[in-house]
Amino acid sequence: MNVLLIGGAGIFMNYMMNKLKKEGHRIYLLTGSRYKKQKYEKVFEMYNFTYDSDCMTQIFESVHPDVALYMGAFDSNYTWLDDRRDSVKYTSGLMNLLSAFSQGNYGRFVYLSSNEVFEGDFPEDILEDEERSSHSFKGMAIAQGEDICRSYQESRKLDIISIRIDHLYAMPTKRSEVDGVCANMCLSALEKKKIQANVNHRFSMLYVSDAVEYIYRLMTNSDHFSNLYHISSAEEISELTLAQTIREAAGEDVEIEERTDWDAREVLSKSRFDEEFGMRVFNTADEVARKMMSSMMKNRRVFLDGEKKREPLMERIKKRLGWFAAIMIPYLENMVCFIPFFMLNNRATGSEYFENLDFYLLYVLLFAIVYGQQQATFSAVLAVAGYLFRQMYTRTGFDVLLDYNTYVWIAQLFILGLVVGYMRDQIRVMKSESEEEQEFLNYQLNDMTDINQSNVRVKDALETQIVNHNDSIGKIYNITSRLDRYLPEEVLFYAAEMVSQLMNSKDVAIYTVSNGDFARLASATSKTARQYGHSIRYQQMDELSKALNEKKVYINRAIDKKYPHMASAIYEGDKMQLILMVWGISWEQMTLGTANLLVVVSYLIQNAVLHANRYMAALEDKRYVDGNRVLETEAFTTLVRAFYHAMDKDLTECTLLLIDVEPENYREAGDILNKKLRTSDYLGTLKDGRLYALLANTSNNDAHFVISRFQECGYQSQIVEEIKA
Repeated sequence: MNVLLIGGAGIFMNYMMNKLKKEGHRIYLLTGSRYKKQKYEKVFEMYNFTYDSDCMTQIFESVHPDVALYMGAFDSNYTWLDDRRDSVKYTSGLMNLLSAFSQGNYGRFVYLSSNEVFEGDFPEDILEDEERSSHSFKGMAIAQGEDICRSYQESRKLDIISIRIDHLYAMPTKRSEVDGVCANMCLSALEKKKIQANVNHRFSMLYVSDAVEYIYRLMTNSDHFSNLYHISSAEEISELTLAQTIREAAGEDVEIEERTDWDAREVLSKSRFDEEFGMRVFNTADEVARKMMSSMMKNRRVFLDGEKKREPLMERIKKRLGWFAAIMIPYLENMVCFIPFFMLNNRATGSEYFENLDFYLLYVLLFAIVYGQQQATFSAVLAVAGYLFRQMYTRTGFDVLLDYNTYVWIAQLFILGLVVGYMRDQIRVMKSESEEEQEFLNYQLNDMTDINQSNVRVKDALETQIVNHNDSIGKIYNITSRLDRYLPEEVLFYAAEMVSQLMNSKDVAIYTVSNGDFARLASATSKTARQYGHSIRYQQMDELSKALNEKKVYINRAIDKKYPHMASAIYEGDKMQLILMVWGISWEQMTLGTANLLVVVSYLIQNAVLHANRYMAALEDKRYVDGNRVLETEAFTTLVRAFYHAMDKDLTECTLLLIDVEPENYREAGDILNKKLRTSDYLGTLKDGRLYALLANTSNNDAHFVISRFQECGYQSQIVEEIKA
């Protein structure tokens, strides 16, 4: 089904996505933000819009969700640092979402509330009808969200469910994810070696994976009797007990500072949920607290990064001087480079070969080309100072200042330096603008790529859906229609082969239910499928029998070796007729989609199987000799051939026994020997006129037990290796 998740990124959201993806649902995500904060591989389509956006109606129309889940009290888009402002945004955003949801027939809307709607001391577990008592802006906003949902549900007759979650907590992987009483205690123990605990505060906590299972049950169950539920572990624990557990897990000197600030007991009652759905909690607070403390100790550095550490001296100097050092380094570099050029110029003066080579001009041009106009000006000033200093070796300063050539040289030095520096600066500006334009175009290209990828995903998904849809119908019809070509006696054998092909599994078994407790093996496709033997008491297989009796598909998610990976039952009216068992299904494929496929396959082969049974029952009088339980020759011959053909394909086992008895005694022998046979075994005559017993799902070794029973009744029999029919 199509599921629209509404909320920001976080641990809770990730758990929810993993569950829905595993069960084979198509996930759409409304992030509640304009910015792409995170990419999700498990999401079919993601919408980056705020909740107050005008396009909410278009989003709901595009997705057309079977279920819309709003994270509500656990939406990471709301930090609640400014309670008043966030409470206004919270209620207005929910109003806009529900307005868009109410515009069409979109299935179910689920709103997540929390225990924060209650404040105070509640001696008894809090029921759904208890009056809310929160005084904080956040608690009142969450409670108001419940009222808004109830108003829309009653006035517009919509399927809207509010779920209050009791003290949700999760295993943090970094410091920013530390939230809730348990995680904060663990961080305090790690950071300060001290835990503060209110002795009089008692509550219950629900681990995030358990909460997801509860929510998923409400999302997918077709019927519900209420529009408000509490989900909770119902396991009462005090802050002091929790602190002691964390201290033991830390294994270090951790001090517990006991406080008695207020008396409060806050435990939500989940009795309403249990009465309807009957689920249990898998993670206890004590167990998770120990694991959480152990995990945070192993990743100590990750959770202590938030502390302010004294940085090295150079780092502090770099941060404080920062911009000043960045500006001064080129000038210092310029001054250092000036020294060798000054020395070269002094050596070139009076030289026959280098007298006409102006090293100062080269020096200015070098810095103009590398650094630009500003450094060219500074290098020109240094060059002029060096030139004047060298000239005053042989002349007075006054003579140098009066020399016309001095000013001509200075002019050419500054002109060349400034022009080259200006050109360098212009090239740098053009390059910077080009890079900015390229970055902007790349950003647009990325947006276009994302849009194209989104369109391609939608196109491919729809194309695959259409192809698979047609392929599935054609494939299932082509395979199941073959059952109509087989004789009624052969249908059960080849039904196992059909299920094997359609479920893509080599290990399939079909059992016939002989009474309310036993089921006998009718056909199997492998040794693995025969592991239970020829008969089972399926009612003693607790989890499997419970699912089958409720007409549901059994899914072995725990990969328990005692049970098949999947099983389904075929009913005629209210009476169970057949049980289909499938092995060889990977854990990733144990999804709602695979379960639905098994249901479809069961229904498709049901008609052929039941038709064959009714046909056999209708011709029962004509098939037996003189009204006893001995099959007449033609019917028995057809049955034997069907068993042997199925045995050649390794779909079943059978043994044929020849009974030494005269024809005039067949009726008497039939009455006696049928009492020694199972309901799945047959007595009959072949074309040679002799009496035979066909033992279904029986090897030659097992047949010796039946031979012994016949001997006790005075009848000799032997195994027939080849049929002469």
